[in-house]
Amino acid sequence: MRLRGRKGILEALEAQPELAILQPEQFKGKWSSVFGNDRPIHVELGMGKGRFISQLSALNPDINYIGVDMYDELIRRGCEKARESREEHGGDLSNLRLVRYNIESIENMFGDNEIERIYLNFSDPWPKKKHARRRLTHGGFVKKYEDILNDNGQIHFKTDSRSLFEFSLNSFADLGLRMRNISLDLHAEGPRTDLIMTEYETKFSEKGMPIHRMEVVIGKQALADHLQALANTEDK
Repeated sequence: MRLRGRKGILEALEAQPELAILQPEQFKGKWSSVFGNDRPIHVELGMGKGRFISQLSALNPDINYIGVDMYDELIRRGCEKARESREEHGGDLSNLRLVRYNIESIENMFGDNEIERIYLNFSDPWPKKKHARRRLTHGGFVKKYEDILNDNGQIHFKTDSRSLFEFSLNSFADLGLRMRNISLDLHAEGPRTDLIMTEYETKFSEKGMPIHRMEVVIGKQALADHLQALANTEDK
């Protein structure tokens, strides 16, 4: 994927360090200091144009959010979306950072147990078998996620690709991870108003294409809370 950015895009990003971060490795293990608080940190890996992370951060000021993508142009568009979201929903940008980085080296950006939640929204399905290791739900990536997620850690995954969803189900299962809220057609009964939709999701849903979604419970405390919730439901 190649994106043709505007002239002077790098300078434009450098001019807004309060939002755009171009050298994130220096903050590994120190992201709480970037935000100036110890609130939970949620990360979207492959944020695209940034609508999802911008709206989510505007609606949840008590959570810190980081959107990650490797293209300058997408970071620029994300910055625009972020400012538009704040105009619509109010608040400031203090709980959001947009980072230019290659997800393949995500372990060099975050320290162990630093993140509470990872969002994987409409990641590249890399359909050819020889490219399986590039899929963001491949075991190689998931093991990195396990390291950087804390005791409350979760992965929330959405895709329109059935083949990637099936691959991901097997990938998580092979690692012995607990999955929940699995849906093969998320918006079958109409748009889920309790969930923020990405640009792709809106487009695909309007065409009647099924959206697949699941949550993966990673952290020890998250798993304990999940099992307790199941036990409470059975007791009723």
